[in-house]
Amino acid sequence: MHDELVDHLTRSTPLNRGEALRVIQDVLAYFDETTEEYVRRRHRELQAQGQVNATIFERIAAELKYRAVAPPELTLRQLRRIVYG
Repeated sequence: MHDELVDHLTRSTPLNRGEALRVIQDVLAYFDETTEEYVRRRHRELQAQGQVNATIFERIAAELKYRAVAPPELTLRQLRRIVYG
C-alpha cells in the first residue's frame, strides 16, 4: 500500500523503507480523524493551555481550512455544538 509514496520518501529523505512506511501510516492516522473528533481534541488541548472559548473556537475555525480534506466551513456556534452538544 502506498508503494509509490514509500519509494519517493526513501529517495528524497534518509528514511529507510520501514521508517517511511511508519511515517506515512502516522500521517494518514492523524488525518483520519473526523471533523468532530478534531474539534473536540483541539478544544481540549487549547483549553488545557489556558485559552478561553472565544479564542479557541476562532482558532479551530481557522485551522479546519488546512486539514487534508477540508470540511465545510463551520460557524462558531456549530463548533460549540460539537463540543457541548
